[in-house]
Amino acid sequence: MAQPLLVSAAALFNEQGQVLIAKRPLGSDQGGLWEFPGGKLAPYETGFQALRREIHEELGVEIHSARPLIKIHYTYPDKTVLLDVWRVDHFTGEPWGKEGQAIRWVSVRELSQFEFPAANRAIIRAVQLPEDYMITGDFTDQSEALVRLQSALERGVRLVQLRAHHLDAEAYRQLAQAALEACKKAGASLMLNADPALLDQVDAAGIHLTEARLMAARKRPVPVGKWLGASCHGAASLQQAERIGADLVTLSPVQTTATHPGQAPLGWQVFQTLVNGALMPVYALGGLGPEDKSRVFGLGAQGVAGISRYW
Repeated sequence: MAQPLLVSAAALFNEQGQVLIAKRPLGSDQGGLWEFPGGKLAPYETGFQALRREIHEELGVEIHSARPLIKIHYTYPDKTVLLDVWRVDHFTGEPWGKEGQAIRWVSVRELSQFEFPAANRAIIRAVQLPEDYMITGDFTDQSEALVRLQSALERGVRLVQLRAHHLDAEAYRQLAQAALEACKKAGASLMLNADPALLDQVDAAGIHLTEARLMAARKRPVPVGKWLGASCHGAASLQQAERIGADLVTLSPVQTTATHPGQAPLGWQVFQTLVNGALMPVYALGGLGPEDKSRVFGLGAQGVAGISRYW
């Protein structure tokens, strides 16, 4: 099997939170499509070294620091590529198309309006998603749940999974509608851990499937324009999530967790191996908190998901 083509790319953000995209020349491979700027690794270069060189050559800016965002292995009919994508928030210089390419600053919400190569789908999701994914924990009634949710939103949580398996369908619907209103006011996204059909009644950002619902699914159960998340615990569920077109997953438990004390943890080595084979953003879940994000980023994951440390 031929070695994959190694490419380093940048999700370059300005102070307004916009990300830079560039248009491929018409005469090039996949010409006319938009992409995240970058290029091939030279012999003996690391991904970060290639990133700094390529961005300076293409855009005339100097990268001062960056962090890993996502790595994507993607197979086209004629080649396989490994995209090593970095998030860049600290750079100097004003980007311009030094090679004659069109460039544009766009909001992350606008990315879906542009046509990208197929391998970029997961990168777009990684750019759009935050670093933290809060899963709701125990509560005694709706009032307490909303107070806890509001506190988390005020602390900066911007992606919430409403998990409340103890509620009946109507109680969950009512809580979901109230939670959605709170999330919208804070500029946060709400994922429903429920039957996907509930999106017809509660216009949340998407659905997060339990592993049981994930493994039973035969096709993507939510429409285009909604996010699909899933709970994964190993290679089989990750492959199923890819098969049905999930946009994000949680992978757990990385470490021993108070909520599932009897479940054996994956450990960091297995977690990294599974993340390296995933084709969507992965959140590390299980015994982790915000202080673990640097380690998680280094292993190629999107960020940290959690219950107790956030709720």
